[in-house]
Amino acid sequence: MSIDQKIVQILHKVNALAAMRENRFSDLPDVRVLAVTKNQSTMAIRTALAAGITAVAENRVQEAVQKYADIGEMAEWHFIGHLQTNKARLIVPFCHLIHSLDSKSLAIEIAKTAAKLNKRQDVLMQINVSGEDTKFGVPPNQAVEMAGFLSSLENIRLCGCMTIAPLCDDIEKTRPVFRELFHLFQEIKSLNFPNTSLEWVSMGMTNDYPVAIEEGANLIRIGTGIFGKRG
Repeated sequence: MSIDQKIVQILHKVNALAAMRENRFSDLPDVRVLAVTKNQSTMAIRTALAAGITAVAENRVQEAVQKYADIGEMAEWHFIGHLQTNKARLIVPFCHLIHSLDSKSLAIEIAKTAAKLNKRQDVLMQINVSGEDTKFGVPPNQAVEMAGFLSSLENIRLCGCMTIAPLCDDIEKTRPVFRELFHLFQEIKSLNFPNTSLEWVSMGMTNDYPVAIEEGANLIRIGTGIFGKRG
């Protein structure tokens, strides 16, 4: 199946799953599909954009910088990988949304870079809901405190939360992780911190996005499902 055929199929499935939620998440923006473009060619990305994808997500700083230089504003750029503090200056100039803010030191550096650009950088707080040592993210019991800290930074706007669920043969096992992230998102949103706009719940990938949508996701990150397995 071609890239554009896969995208049509995924968008149809996403819309059907979102419709089945009825009005449970009607206060949030509609579900969006991000094409994860790690290791993908510029040609493949352009094909995805022509087929209806509007936003792409990168895991690696250098790849993101290079692809932005090639494609530019044809796409909305998201960064979803672990971001080292010293690399923030490379991502902030063109990134629409950073999904992986996981420390105060990174937040401060993003805010400094954004201030120099006269920009307010939209971010999501990455929360390590599963508690896996191999995953980055703010511990769930520190998420509210972190949200308060982020709200104090002038050039950052907290727009939601992100998590990565464990890889499971049975995707139902991811449901408690997604449910907990949405609960934390709601808790932070209810506190009405200044300088925040809690709208986005980034969770779910190719293997588990149907469950994520059922549990409140409105940003899903699809790589293999669009481009096939990476070589």
